Amino acid sequence: MKKRYSLPLHLTGAAVARTGDEMSGPALMLAGFALTGSAADASLLLAGVTVSAVLGGPVLGSFLDRARRPGRLLAVALALYAAGLTAVLMGLGRLPFGLTLALAVLTGLLGPALSGGWTAQLPAVVGADRLARANALDAMTFSAAGLAGPVLAGGVAEVLGAPTAVVVSTVLIALALPAAWTLPVRIDPLPGTPVPGGPVTSLTADLAAGRPALARATLTSVVSCAAQGMSTACLPLLGERVLGGPGHGAMLLSCTAASALAAHAVLARFPRAIAPDTLLWAGALVQAVASASAASGHPFVLVAAALVAGIGEGPQLTGLFAVRHREAPEHLRSQVFTTGASLKITGFALGAAVAGPVASGSLPGALLLAAGTAALAALAFFAVPAPGGRTVSE
Repeated sequence: MKKRYSLPLHLTGAAVARTGDEMSGPALMLAGFALTGSAADASLLLAGVTVSAVLGGPVLGSFLDRARRPGRLLAVALALYAAGLTAVLMGLGRLPFGLTLALAVLTGLLGPALSGGWTAQLPAVVGADRLARANALDAMTFSAAGLAGPVLAGGVAEVLGAPTAVVVSTVLIALALPAAWTLPVRIDPLPGTPVPGGPVTSLTADLAAGRPALARATLTSVVSCAAQGMSTACLPLLGERVLGGPGHGAMLLSCTAASALAAHAVLARFPRAIAPDTLLWAGALVQAVASASAASGHPFVLVAAALVAGIGEGPQLTGLFAVRHREAPEHLRSQVFTTGASLKITGFALGAAVAGPVASGSLPGALLLAAGTAALAALAFFAVPAPGGRTVSE
């Protein structure tokens, strides 16, 4: 089965689905901004489709860990996510905003399927000797999606309108269904038989299971994502006031993704050059510098800050995935990845929700708040003791 399902197919499916996902957020935010004229309402719509992931991620991951054919479950989750985005689009401007926001929250329950759900299946596709490089390549799909998604969202929104941009994003997610459906059949023991790395547990116990070795990486990544959400919520106003249009602000995400993609390429070539733990806290500091620089409001500095942000975000993501693959017990791998993804998505959502109203009153103030939060993420890494005596260089 592994021979029939290739790593390129896995990466292609992940890249297409994640491009649709990266496109959907800016498209929904631009649609909300166009309809209400309020940056706060636009950020709430973005927050709504992301905040509920904290509930959906653990449940989805636990079922993926138990599924004999996890790819089929993943494909169903992708299909429902695309259908939910369509429902939000149909309700936007037709239903009360509160009800549309509720639809976005329900849709967001399945958001971790596009991130952790894919990545958790990577060890079934490649051997342990190829996992480090495959991990860097998988992280590259996030940057590639982050590069293409906002460009498509901003471009389609400018030419055809934000609703069409949302439609295109759902189509991209649907195109990834075959790659998800045909993921390798699980070959490790099913529930009820001995499992390497730990005893078989109930669904409730799995959801409650904590892994101290992942605490440092999880906390740092979640706080970093909150800072990223704050910066993203500022994009419509940055585009309108500095770059000539709200859609242009969304395209700054592509500048960030381009530099992140370049950083991923270097790490894929030299996957063990820098310790994963170091990438986590150093990446947060780089992002703090980028957000602080963006507060200047100058177009050139703004673009440069977006590029610098990618140099922090890309390697940080590669480091995070490496830590998860290193620390996650085999029988909880999907749960670790989807729960971690859901916490990151929720952190992003909360950051966006907080920054939206702040940006309406003071755009530089919101960006400086994002910078401070990113710096706090780096400090949070060192606030959590290294579990089990493990050092950051391991």
